Amino acid sequence: MTEIERIVDQLNRAFAGEAWHGPAVIAILEGITAQQAAAHPLAGGHSIWELALHITAWTRAGSRRLHGDRAQLTDAENFPPVTDSGEQAWEEARGSIKQAHQELRSAILLLDDSRLDQPIIEGMSSLYVTLHGIIQHSLYHAGQIAILKKAFSEGQTK
Repeated sequence: MTEIERIVDQLNRAFAGEAWHGPAVIAILEGITAQQAAAHPLAGGHSIWELALHITAWTRAGSRRLHGDRAQLTDAENFPPVTDSGEQAWEEARGSIKQAHQELRSAILLLDDSRLDQPIIEGMSSLYVTLHGIIQHSLYHAGQIAILKKAFSEGQTK
């Protein structure tokens, strides 16, 4: 197995399943209603929906960087606002995270192991560090979502 294949395996485990730590990003988002996803149970904290959009934004930024775009996200791109809190919009948001995962996966599979120690873009971290960082970032926020989801399931929030 090449190192690229190992990275793709870790990306797939983080997003789609069979991760060592527990549920993957996609599994964490299952069973959450649009109302729950849009709620802000912690003062000053992000909603599940905002966290999901944030994961999507940075997954897409990784793909953009692989294609030569520095992808310096604005505040609005970093945590996009939820403008429609209906069930269809929530379903689309969950679909977007899956699509972003597939786009990144496809882009990574085009790489060669020999490039992993090179900067993803001049002046930025290496491809290796960036790709693992995207995975780590997604799992960090998946953990936050899991805690918020648990609060809903235990009736600790409305």
